[in-house]
Amino acid sequence: MGATGSKLEKALGDQFPEGERYFGLENFGNTCYCNSVLQALYFCVPFREQLIEYYTDNKNLADAEENLLTCLADLFMQISSSKKKTGVIAPKRFVQRLKKQNEIFRSYMHQDAHEFLNYLLNELVDILEKEARAAKAEAETSSPTEKMSNGPTSMHANGAQKEPLVTWVHKNFQGILTNETRCLRCETVTARDETFLDLSLDIEQNSSITSCLKNFSSTETLNAEDKFFCDKCCSLQEAQKRMKIKKPPHILVIHLKRFKYIEQLGRYKKLSYRVVFPLELKLSNTVEDADAEYSLFAVVVHVGSGPNHGHYVSLVKSHNHWLFFDDENVEMIEESAVQTFFGSAQEYSSNTDHGYILFYERTAAAGRS
Repeated sequence: MGATGSKLEKALGDQFPEGERYFGLENFGNTCYCNSVLQALYFCVPFREQLIEYYTDNKNLADAEENLLTCLADLFMQISSSKKKTGVIAPKRFVQRLKKQNEIFRSYMHQDAHEFLNYLLNELVDILEKEARAAKAEAETSSPTEKMSNGPTSMHANGAQKEPLVTWVHKNFQGILTNETRCLRCETVTARDETFLDLSLDIEQNSSITSCLKNFSSTETLNAEDKFFCDKCCSLQEAQKRMKIKKPPHILVIHLKRFKYIEQLGRYKKLSYRVVFPLELKLSNTVEDADAEYSLFAVVVHVGSGPNHGHYVSLVKSHNHWLFFDDENVEMIEESAVQTFFGSAQEYSSNTDHGYILFYERTAAAGRS
């Protein structure tokens, strides 16, 4: 274990980034799905900084109960404040808490990294929202004079009470999609917005993220049994529907749908398709912020030929170096090695290491952080 760490320190030499830590994570029996996602999140710098800030602001709360957020903050704090630059840490408390809270992750079976990421981000949001509501209620009860002077209805006057809370998790990962439906009879466009924390994209053989995003936003015609009820026509009509990214997030998480249910087989199959993901990505089909530009900083890779077994590792870009995290092991890799994880151009290939979840950060030039 120590050998890996010292080897990495030797490889980086005096280029070892000031204040950075590169730690492997111990595997507790098929917890690679968790380790690979945690490494990607740790190197999502704005998220890490806000999580550590949360930890320092809340560590003195005597009555703070343990939850996934406190366990994650504790783990990130342990890594970032370590005296050693490299090594191995056991995320034991976090994994125990995860299993205690959600029976899906309780077994020793192979779990899905995307399912875990989704669950974790939503859970963090729930905890932060609950805390914000409790703090607001406490502030209101502790200052009755202020409440009276503002008038009891002031809270509802502009509907602020019903506004959804925007946590720092939202500020990093949340984007807005708009679902547009155009009635082909009266040409009226109905738009419905919905938020997302990650985008799940269908994939095709020998494609790219750009083409997958184009397909995601392609126009679909609703006819026959799928007709759309147009409020203006007051009847079912043929219509055209499309999904567009209205507001791109600061951190864009893209999940490639590599596991597909095959009717004839009656089970899921892994699609090993070659999908090129660029180091720099331009989102062109957005409503606001045309041509938002992103830089790839982490990839969660699924290793294996099927959906119910295999392994997860992650590739991470930190201070212009690419690193490979495989549970306890951490090593440097060349940037050119990233393309070996695009997938296989042939159906049956010996290479089973395929990019599964991609993490892109908005570049300062194009975005408002």
